[in-house]
Amino acid sequence: MNIVDRFLNYVKFDTQSDELTNMTPSTPGQMVFARRLKEELEAMGLTEITLDDNGYLMATLPANTDAAVPTVGFIAHLDTSPDMSGRHVNPRIVSAYDGGDIVLNEAANIVLSPRDFPELLDYKGQDLIVTDGNTLLGADDKAGIAEIISAVDYLMHHPEIKHGKIRIAFNPDEEIGLGAHKFDVQQFGCDWAYTMDGGAVGELEFENFNAAVAKVTFAGRNVHPGYAKHKMVNSMRIANQFIIMLPRWETPEHTEDYEGFYHLVSMEGTVEKTVLTYIVRDHDRDRFERRKKELEHLARKINHEFPDCCTLEIKDQYYNMREKIEPVMHVIDIAEEAMRRSGVVPKVQPIRGGTDGAQLSFKGLPCPNIFAGGLNFHGRYEFVPIPSMEKACAVVVEIARLVAGMTR
Repeated sequence: MNIVDRFLNYVKFDTQSDELTNMTPSTPGQMVFARRLKEELEAMGLTEITLDDNGYLMATLPANTDAAVPTVGFIAHLDTSPDMSGRHVNPRIVSAYDGGDIVLNEAANIVLSPRDFPELLDYKGQDLIVTDGNTLLGADDKAGIAEIISAVDYLMHHPEIKHGKIRIAFNPDEEIGLGAHKFDVQQFGCDWAYTMDGGAVGELEFENFNAAVAKVTFAGRNVHPGYAKHKMVNSMRIANQFIIMLPRWETPEHTEDYEGFYHLVSMEGTVEKTVLTYIVRDHDRDRFERRKKELEHLARKINHEFPDCCTLEIKDQYYNMREKIEPVMHVIDIAEEAMRRSGVVPKVQPIRGGTDGAQLSFKGLPCPNIFAGGLNFHGRYEFVPIPSMEKACAVVVEIARLVAGMTR
């Protein structure tokens, strides 16, 4: 089975995660998919295959060299984003993309156009896999899974390429921030690993946001509006006052690169009670801590004007993996060289988000992120160029080859 056939097969599995179930995996479809992958890995002849009750699938490609070289791992996630349906994904291949509009769904007038997505033109002449406009595609991260398995398959059929022990893992619930929570780093047994979960071809990432979620609750008092003077306390109006106290330009729609933000992701309210949920992001740890302090400061200001009205809960989610990668920068050097050998120009850049690799790095497994090739993740306009997947597969092979030249 080639990489395209694998991918087209994998996206048929409905593996959306769900942060509300409080289970691992959070949805049954992820375990169905994991069992299917386990069967495929067994048929290929891999060893040390395990699938635990939480949906973490691991396997080994044994070394074919007697040299004592590091054990390297490759990781991708089983789930797709809950932002859009991943059920009944119906992908199609656009052959030799001509640079024009791609009609995804004529009846609904859904068009993937370079006017809206100019990055399409970077892939003119290439074969693209797109959606039918009704679902996401699932290249995040089933492209990564297809690339890892295809690379391992290639190495098994080319024993002339020497490599050390290679471990692979596929985990659930990355999209809801829980992919690394029950990942057994000791069982995985690697010196370092790479998540194949990045975007466009060439991306290599070892910096990500420090992240927290903040829940701000405002208590009000409801009174008949005809008799409310000096009595009513409208929690929604107070919440709005809090919102506009935060810096107007420090939001996702006004920031890029290393710029952090406050992002209001939900607001639910009545006169009696309003709840705001924010995510707080910054690459710099000191600025990240100051952002949290600013929320605390604003909550105190609200409570000074409206006593005991506002309560604030802040929970850290993950931290910037850079501090864990910098002491072992050879893992980045290897990935860059593997890309160059595969005809890919490395694009080292920060992740404006998170990754399982960040949490794994803090659990003792240095784990930068390599491109999987897809673009426009989490929606109906998602697509993946086939040559990008093939390049990602080649990078995995070259990493294995390069690591075989190292000694412990």
